[in-house]
Amino acid sequence: MGKTSNTSLDTVVTDFILLGLSHPPRLRILLFLVFFIIYILTQLGNLLILLTVWADPKLHTRPMYILLGVLSFLDMWLSSVIVPRLILDFTPASKRIPFGGCVAQLYFFHFLGSTQCFLYTLMAYDRYLAICQPLRYPMLMNGRLCTILVAGTWVAGSIHGSIQATLTFRLPYCGPNKVDYFICDIPAVLRLACADTTVNERVTFVDIGVVAASCFMLILLSYANIVHAILQIHTADGRRRAFSTCGSHLTVVTAYYVPCTFIYLRAGSKSPLDGAVAVFYTVVTPFLNPLIYTLRNQEVKSALKRLASGRGAGSENK
Repeated sequence: MGKTSNTSLDTVVTDFILLGLSHPPRLRILLFLVFFIIYILTQLGNLLILLTVWADPKLHTRPMYILLGVLSFLDMWLSSVIVPRLILDFTPASKRIPFGGCVAQLYFFHFLGSTQCFLYTLMAYDRYLAICQPLRYPMLMNGRLCTILVAGTWVAGSIHGSIQATLTFRLPYCGPNKVDYFICDIPAVLRLACADTTVNERVTFVDIGVVAASCFMLILLSYANIVHAILQIHTADGRRRAFSTCGSHLTVVTAYYVPCTFIYLRAGSKSPLDGAVAVFYTVVTPFLNPLIYTLRNQEVKSALKRLASGRGAGSENK
């Protein structure tokens, strides 16, 4: 029944059973439809932003919108790692996931999630330079440097994901194999290990919780300087535009970091709130990102209008 001995991996578990989110059976169809619609809208919304940034000459050469395009790409993949498996929980399909599939899901979840974490910090730094160092901004943050920094976030994210997956699955798993969660994530999987997990919990605390909290503090520090600089702007329109651009990013960052920190700074705990909190930053936040950036960013809204009308950025200026 899903278990055979495997001495080379020091484990007898060959698959896991994801128990999913607790829910009343009568709401199964409704929840299936809700998460299915959220997933489709997440993909379409982020794809629309990605295409808009790529197609509009005013946007795809500016670091701020290059980073926004990368964020949309990450949201599409992060959602694809999590939501399809979550949707299966509301169907009669088997809840089993192969051991290798669990490893892959945990790796890609932390690879993409940590890359997004670093990207948010980079986006805050970009806004800090643009608003607090406007004259030096073209020299301090250009397209080439932005590409290098983005590549650095991907490399750092990949290293982080590899470390977490390796540390988690180097432990022996000899049963039971029921993961009390909707994805293969570190806290839920570690509870099934047939060995002491103290080292893993400490690494998780430092590598995820403290790093995420530190990035969040750096972002808040950047925005403290940004707010101070904005208040020095003499025109009301200038202040409004600056606050609008930065407000959308700060809203997204808060929606991502606060739940993430809540879960991983308490890696050894088991709270019924964890599942709902995790759904918020893994499912809801990627869905909200396109709405927040399009509704609060005038340049993105203008680019969307140009894209819808078939006009380029140049034709609008004629």
